[in-house]
Amino acid sequence: MALIDSGFGLLSTTGWLRHLAPELDLLLLLDPDGAPWGSRTASFVTDRLFTAAQLAVQRGAEAIVVPCNTATVTAIDALRERFEPRVPVIGTVPAVKSAAATGQGIAVWATVRTTSSDYQDRLIADYANGRPVARVACPGLAEAIDHGDMAAAAEAIADAAERTPQNCDSVVLGCTHYPLVAPEILQSLPAGTTLYDSAEAVARQTLRRLDRTRESHSTMGSIDVVLSGRCGNLPAGAHAYPVGRALAAVGRVPREILISAVTRSPMAAPAI
Repeated sequence: MALIDSGFGLLSTTGWLRHLAPELDLLLLLDPDGAPWGSRTASFVTDRLFTAAQLAVQRGAEAIVVPCNTATVTAIDALRERFEPRVPVIGTVPAVKSAAATGQGIAVWATVRTTSSDYQDRLIADYANGRPVARVACPGLAEAIDHGDMAAAAEAIADAAERTPQNCDSVVLGCTHYPLVAPEILQSLPAGTTLYDSAEAVARQTLRRLDRTRESHSTMGSIDVVLSGRCGNLPAGAHAYPVGRALAAVGRVPREILISAVTRSPMAAPAI
C-alpha cells in the first residue's frame, strides 16, 4: 500500500494504518524536492502526484492513499480516472460536514492552495448547512512542521489563531500536517474548541476498500520510504513527532501515541 504526500502530512494516517493493520507493507512517497505543495500551482501538484502514483503502481501497491488535502482537492478525480478500478485511490478532504453537524461556529485552517480551491468552496456550500465558515489560510505552517521547526510553527499558529473569529469553536484542520501540532493549536484557541481531523477516518476507509476491517496483531510488514523518486529513510525532522519516531522503529504504532495529540478535544473527519 502506498501513501503519497509532499512531506509529513502522511505520518498520522500511516500511524493509524500501522496500528490497525501492522502486517501491511507500506510504501511512503514524500517529495522533499517539490515541497511544500500547499503553495504550488495545480499543474505542479498534479504532476508530482501522478509521478509518485505511477512509481507506487510499478512497485505493486494494492492501493494509493493520498493523505494530503491539497493533492486531493487538486487532482484526486484525475488520479482515480487513471488508476481505478484496478488500484483503489483514497483521498482526504477537510471535515466540514462533521464540524457542521455539531451546530457550532466553524473555521477551516488549511494551506493557501486548499483555502482558495473551488473544491473547498463546494464542500462548504454542500455541507456547512448555511452556516458561515471562516477560511483561515496558514502560510508557513506545513513547512515549519516538515522542518521540525517548533518556533516557526508557533508563529504560524499564533498568526492563524489571531485571524480565527472568536465564535468559531469548531476548527477543521484542513491540512494533514496540522494534527502533528494539535496540542499547540489547541493552546492558541479558546478553551472548549473542538478540532476535526482525518487520519483515522482515512485509514479505516482504506482498510474497508481493501476488505481488511478487522484489527490485526500479526507480524510486522515493511515500511519503505521514497524521497522524490529516491529510496531513503524518513527525514530526521519526522523524529520531532511521537508518531514519526514510532514509524522509524518499524513496529506497531500504539494507539496512545495516535490519540495523545487530541486528549483535550475530540477529532473526526470524512475520507473519500
